[in-house]
Amino acid sequence: MVSRLFCRYRRRMAQLLIVYHSRTGGSQQMAQAAFEGARNEAGTSLKPADQAGPDDLLAADGYLFCAPENLAALSGIMKDFFDRCYYPVLGRIEGRAYAQMICAGSDGESAARQTARIAQGWRLRAVQEPLILCTHAQTPEAILSPKTIPEQELAQCREIGQALAAGLAMGVF
Repeated sequence: MVSRLFCRYRRRMAQLLIVYHSRTGGSQQMAQAAFEGARNEAGTSLKPADQAGPDDLLAADGYLFCAPENLAALSGIMKDFFDRCYYPVLGRIEGRAYAQMICAGSDGESAARQTARIAQGWRLRAVQEPLILCTHAQTPEAILSPKTIPEQELAQCREIGQALAAGLAMGVF
């Protein structure tokens, strides 16, 4: 009897969706680290931006967006994800928690502002300041070369994933 009641009233596990784009590997490493931090706290999905869509957003309780800044803007593929999903979920995901991580060669502020503006349109709730990791890539060769994110910075990404997922699981967000 007790087990039937428990099953009947058991809450659905909170779902975190991590959407990322990466051309040179930096953002992918950041997103993967966040996924590693989150996976024991809540149901967590890790999806490349070109494979994520409106149904993924609707199925999640919170989001972590991770992308590079390219030419002082959000990367094109990440922007395409937002463009494809914006209107199909508009009015259907208000109040959900989100965080963002940016991999930048210099400051990353423009990409962070662009993501925040899109999230504001969806009426999402930022639950932390953007994490911007700077690779200091300033030459064409350095910008286009594969990136390796230092462990201490990946640890920050794991902490963000864990904190966001735990907050969703506990119903804080």
